[in-house]
Amino acid sequence: MKHGYFLPLLMALAMPAQAWQQWITADKPLEQHWKIQSSVNVRGDGKEISSGSFSPANWYAAKVPGTVMAALVDNGVYKDVFFDRNMEKIPGDQFKAPWWHRTTFELPAMQEGQVVQLVFNGINYRADIWLNGVQIAAADTVKGGFRRFRFDVSKVAHTGTNVLALKLTAPGPGEPTLGFVDWNPAPPDHNMGIWRDVHLLLSGPVAISQPFVQTRVDTATLKRAALTVSALLHNHSDKAVSGTLEGNITPGITISQKITLSPHSSRKVVFTPQEYVQLNISNPRLWWTRDLGKPELYKLSLQFVAPTVSDKRTVTFGIRSVGDYINAEGHRGYTLNGKKLLIRGGGWTDPMLLNATPEYERAGIEYAVHMNLNTIRMEGFWGNNQHLYDLCDEKGILIMVGWSAAWEWDNYFISEADDFGGIKTPEQQFVVATSWKDQVIWLRNHPSVFVWVYGSDKLPRPALEQKYLDILKEYDPTRPALSSAHDNTSSITGPAAVKMRGPYDYVPPDYWYIDDKNGGAFGFNTETGPGPEVPLLESLKKMIPKDSLWPISSSWMYHAARGEFHNLDYYNNAMNKRLGAPVSLEDYLRKAQYLNYEGMRAMMEAFTANRPRATGIIQWMYNSSWPKLWWQLYDYYLLPTGAFYGARKAGEPWHISYNYGTKGVDIINNTSMPAPSLKAKIHVLDAALHKVWQKDTVISGLAAQDALHLPALPEIPATTTWFLDLRLEEQGKTVSRNFYVLSTKQDLLDTAKTNWYVTPQTQFADLQLLQQLPPVKPEVQQTFTQKGYTTFARVTIRNPGTHLAFMIHLDIRRKTSGETVVPVFWEDNDFTLLPGENITINSYVYTKDLKQQPAMIAVSGWNIVSTNQE
Repeated sequence: MKHGYFLPLLMALAMPAQAWQQWITADKPLEQHWKIQSSVNVRGDGKEISSGSFSPANWYAAKVPGTVMAALVDNGVYKDVFFDRNMEKIPGDQFKAPWWHRTTFELPAMQEGQVVQLVFNGINYRADIWLNGVQIAAADTVKGGFRRFRFDVSKVAHTGTNVLALKLTAPGPGEPTLGFVDWNPAPPDHNMGIWRDVHLLLSGPVAISQPFVQTRVDTATLKRAALTVSALLHNHSDKAVSGTLEGNITPGITISQKITLSPHSSRKVVFTPQEYVQLNISNPRLWWTRDLGKPELYKLSLQFVAPTVSDKRTVTFGIRSVGDYINAEGHRGYTLNGKKLLIRGGGWTDPMLLNATPEYERAGIEYAVHMNLNTIRMEGFWGNNQHLYDLCDEKGILIMVGWSAAWEWDNYFISEADDFGGIKTPEQQFVVATSWKDQVIWLRNHPSVFVWVYGSDKLPRPALEQKYLDILKEYDPTRPALSSAHDNTSSITGPAAVKMRGPYDYVPPDYWYIDDKNGGAFGFNTETGPGPEVPLLESLKKMIPKDSLWPISSSWMYHAARGEFHNLDYYNNAMNKRLGAPVSLEDYLRKAQYLNYEGMRAMMEAFTANRPRATGIIQWMYNSSWPKLWWQLYDYYLLPTGAFYGARKAGEPWHISYNYGTKGVDIINNTSMPAPSLKAKIHVLDAALHKVWQKDTVISGLAAQDALHLPALPEIPATTTWFLDLRLEEQGKTVSRNFYVLSTKQDLLDTAKTNWYVTPQTQFADLQLLQQLPPVKPEVQQTFTQKGYTTFARVTIRNPGTHLAFMIHLDIRRKTSGETVVPVFWEDNDFTLLPGENITINSYVYTKDLKQQPAMIAVSGWNIVSTNQE
């Protein structure tokens, strides 16, 4: 075992007094005092603009991280940019010229030898950089939206006020930048700006960077783990420096190593578990996803002492091992701490203006937990800082992270692409390979990141793929990598063994159970879904003019997706054929929420029921970059769609569901432990709610992450539309309830006409009886309780009538404004009550989101007489 605990004291006694300097160590984000202006409107060069005498009069206040467009919106230059077609009215020519970004920061009195560094984690796209009248970097090297840059500015920075100025240029055609694909229009500025955080680093002569903790778990026992700790030291001085790199891992693990660095040199320092036995941990607190356990976290603190502290760094990490495997049918799956898990998640995107707040990101990840998901997929390395990744670490949500398809297609890259995408030239390959290295180093300590995806729709060129693999071997050998999110085969790494075969547009619920060639519930579908998820009226009013709300207009289509998805044709046709043509906006929206709920529930249930043949499902998409009609479990305004509650229902820990393929009932255990004895209650009801068939079945010994398939229902009603009421009980308590509307007329697929985004239908289920349901006015009782920062609602609702109370929807609203409070977390929603039935539903919101208004409960639904309850 290596110690060296007394080395700093011994070195101090042997050195002259001048070695006892106390260095300032700090890591300060530069978020304040930023101003921006177009270079067209600015006189002066970088030397002048970065001097203290320059006055940025008539410049716009800006946030960093942020984009030019976001700053213009914040300053009121453009208002309601997402309403109707307002974005089309914003002139794009103003972003063809460079834009200046300028800020000031203060430094205290510093001793000679103090090191000052500037770190830029994301500049889009290229920049000339000046500090205090001196150019410290030029745009010919500072380029690439995913590049990270670090500059030693010790000789330029000074005590007092410092002025930093950047002259930024937007990305051009064929430049590998961050971006969106077909889920929204491109922002007018192409996300030009300092889109990620900027840091001011202060240290003594020796600075620490790139701390990394590699963890290896004994997956056979889960009782032992081994850690490897490393960091990069850099001596910025003209003299050799000897000192000690000291580390502390909570709780109570200490390591240290003596180091001598020659002038202006760097060295990677490694602590292995073979040399430092204290890095072999017994009974480690493991990091698990939220559905398999608790996401335990540790903290590593490092400092370099020579003989006083020269620099400090802290990093949070989790002890876990991730891996992948190929199942018997050749499909890739993933393991966490040796346990196979079904990937269940959605495709995450940042807001179009890259202006997500910490509160917005927290709501999004808390929603993932609430929907019983365990993963988000990032097509593109999203997040304007590490906050989003920290949240996933904290909440036990996996992240599948990698490049976007925006570089792989001519129309998005604005440059010719071939079978390997648009990254062709040596310069392009240098930018993306270096960006890959930067992103891997930036994110590798996050236990939530479980796979690096270096190709999206296509494979990278073999030479570029090899560069990616070499980078991973050197900088992160701890995780699997994936050559493509599509079912491509690499000449280097072989089959990706995942699939991206659609659908992306509407398909009926039985598709997921029946299809065995494309997007159905087998293998790992890296992006798919049942198409549009039209939001609620409250959100529609924020993006579509009142006079264009009904009938459906071109304003709607502007907020659809792009390309083949610039319409609602398949969705609306299914609505018309299955539920009846809507006669009003209210009618359309209730039917839309039913389709949203039914479609998402079926997809998620099919994949959970089909384990181990099914290994993963990523709903395309998870959230929204702007107000839209497609691909969203919750909308841009954080208001859940019916799909949100369908996903939550399907992911219940112990769950009962209808199998559209076998026409039977599935009992599903989504937990990490064997299920207790459960009782399944199956009731088949005709159109008049008469019981045609019922059965209670005791379920024993259902293994973790497994499903039991009960036989096909032996009897169904003769009525065209009929109902299936399912309950699952544990010791007399209902742990899952599920209600289905079914038809003797089946949804039939036209599989011969399947294309990359949809499988059409030749026949549609007839559920139009739902249109005849009489109105029901439920009895509602509610209480509100405030505890700390949270307001809890408890709602008891009863169906007092003789008819079905269908798709009951609950909201918590602000009494004065009538606005829905978000984020909101209901135990259940869009649920159905039989005559005489009652249920108690709990929910909560954050008290601050009530905006000092009293709370009230709003009740609505398919055939529900809407009421507001105070």
